[in-house]
Amino acid sequence: MNLELRQLRYFLAVADEMHFGRAAAKLHMTQPPLSQAIQALEASLGATLFTRSTRSIVMTAAGLALLPEARRIVLQTQNLAQLVQRAANGASGHLSLAFVSIADYSVLPPYLREFRHTHPAVAIELREATSDVQFSALERGEIDAGLMIPPVPDYLTSTLNYQKVLSEPLILAIPDSLSQHKKSASLQDFKQHPLIIFPRKIAPALHDMILSCFREASLTPEIGQEAIQMQTIIGLVSAGMGIALVPQSVSNLKRAGVTYLNLPELSVAVEIGVAWRKDNASPVLRAFLDLLRTKDTTC
Repeated sequence: MNLELRQLRYFLAVADEMHFGRAAAKLHMTQPPLSQAIQALEASLGATLFTRSTRSIVMTAAGLALLPEARRIVLQTQNLAQLVQRAANGASGHLSLAFVSIADYSVLPPYLREFRHTHPAVAIELREATSDVQFSALERGEIDAGLMIPPVPDYLTSTLNYQKVLSEPLILAIPDSLSQHKKSASLQDFKQHPLIIFPRKIAPALHDMILSCFREASLTPEIGQEAIQMQTIIGLVSAGMGIALVPQSVSNLKRAGVTYLNLPELSVAVEIGVAWRKDNASPVLRAFLDLLRTKDTTC
């Protein structure tokens, strides 16, 4: 069987008009080639589609069975160009995005909300992962992009692109039992309390930045606990296990038993950026990156 889309269009025209002459006029052709095309279609299918008489035509059972399928096929082909164009400009497709936990309290929700609004046909796969895990996933091509804490490791600078997304100051999270210092405080006020911090191996830049704040205050903190999830760190603070320096956006994580303090002495800023493979030509990824570039999220 060798069916042509043209034959199905001719069949539908005859089925709609139930008259070869009117169908030929609708198709801007003469009647003989239309009749020949329908006969060729019937020969390919091995069944008569129309019963013809000198005055009228009637659709056979075979014709009635073909009708809905022919409409579906023709409609699908009509939508094919739009489907391809949407995929080419990133309006449809798939985006695999990893993110560090602190991004969940700052840039991730508004970006996803806007991207979902402007690209509703894109399937988004989200994965929470530490920066070191994201770098490995990008190297293996398992994700399209990652919202992470820089820097990009030297061995991946030739493989990955990086773009800054957010810069925000550090604040101090303390148990409510220490909140008598809420109005005016410094790190010196909490020097006797253990520090809860990210392990250096998963976020070396953030780990070193936090410790540098204590060095600038001439303090050497006692590391009480290490945790890889921001919500775990805040949970430990709530339990009275110690204090933590966290990005400002983490104050959006409301947890009973925790007070957040702005410390004017802290002059450093935490950066979150997006990294992606240089050889990733995904139009969906390009559309997502374009969204990030239009935003100013430095605070």
